[in-house]
Amino acid sequence: MATTFDTNVNPGIPTRRDWGAAWRALRRLLADGNDTVQVFRIMRALNSDTSHRNYRRLLSTPQGGRIAYARVELARRFADREWLASLPADSVGAAYLAFLDRTGFSPDGLADIANADNEGWRDAPHPYAWFGRRERDIHDIWHVLTGYTAEEHLGEACLVAFSYAQTGGLGWAFIGAGAALKSLRVTGERHFAAAVWEGYRHGRRAAWLHAQDYEALLAEPLAAARRRLDIAEPVKYRAAQARLAEQGTPGI
Repeated sequence: MATTFDTNVNPGIPTRRDWGAAWRALRRLLADGNDTVQVFRIMRALNSDTSHRNYRRLLSTPQGGRIAYARVELARRFADREWLASLPADSVGAAYLAFLDRTGFSPDGLADIANADNEGWRDAPHPYAWFGRRERDIHDIWHVLTGYTAEEHLGEACLVAFSYAQTGGLGWAFIGAGAALKSLRVTGERHFAAAVWEGYRHGRRAAWLHAQDYEALLAEPLAAARRRLDIAEPVKYRAAQARLAEQGTPGI
């Protein structure tokens, strides 16, 4: 869910930010939290040079050059259910497979949504485009690693804040702030906003997850991976979940 590209322009040149398009997409997203296409429109409008900056950062990390050189398309790898099923029962990959079964999501489905009105980006042969696809494809793995569920808007909002801290993409900040403000307006409670802020702080504290070899990470025990990556327990998130459930407004 990072920068996307118009195939009529050079993908090496960042697009200009379009705040008007971002605002229109945010209004639609807040009206219907399941309208995931709007998320990608916000990313296109605001993330500009995010993939450029983070790709260069990847190259500066110990494993980054090898990861970039291999240029694995993770959507294809994550769609291999036989491989996922072969991973240990306590692994990140096993938890991810359970996530897919529980939610009905699929890596291919997310790619289809991302390319709903930007089809040319699907296979664009450029390192920045590849990095943008990589950021899109690891989003659901981050749900598993952080403990923020994808079944309710609170979990998505917290992961959005976590993602902003990790990537610096303004699109993430725009969505997270909009969701928190909507919650305050609807419920008058600060629990939702506190959980979103916690997501941001946890993203700042954690290791930079873009630098991970995800094929190796998925074979790692989930609890050990969380410790190694310094991903904290989502205490305020769970408190907000409970509070919103008491109010009967878990989805916001």
